[in-house]
Amino acid sequence: MFKKAWHMKYLLNIWPPFLFSGIRVVDISADFRRAQVRLKLSPFNKNAVGVHFGGSLFSMTDPFCMLMVLSRLGRDYIVWDKSADIDYIKPGKGTVTADFDITDALIDDIVAKTASGEKYLPEIPVYVKDAQGQVVAKLNRTLYIRRKRRR
Repeated sequence: MFKKAWHMKYLLNIWPPFLFSGIRVVDISADFRRAQVRLKLSPFNKNAVGVHFGGSLFSMTDPFCMLMVLSRLGRDYIVWDKSADIDYIKPGKGTVTADFDITDALIDDIVAKTASGEKYLPEIPVYVKDAQGQVVAKLNRTLYIRRKRRR
């Protein structure tokens, strides 16, 4: 998908859904293993009671898991977001961040479980945290992954 992490970061930061909602990609490691996304509270992403709108918290985690896994696996794989759920733990005030870590163990697991062409549906937890490091929301992002058929 992406060969260079800076390219993914740049394109996501100017992607209209992120640009106009205030979602900023802070960092993506060169090996696509780690990423961090930030969202500052503003009048455009506040809900009726003055904290982060839940949809913005949900949106800030999309599409990182899919793009990072796809970038690590390469063109021999099909990777899609299949589903996601969110558990709001506490009100999000101020600036919140989401950290992504696509571990070597996860990639090894994906390669092993799709080696014969089967689909695999790994669930990747993502935590949105406030400036004090407290969890504001926990998401479970499920990916659909299959090795492409060789011709």
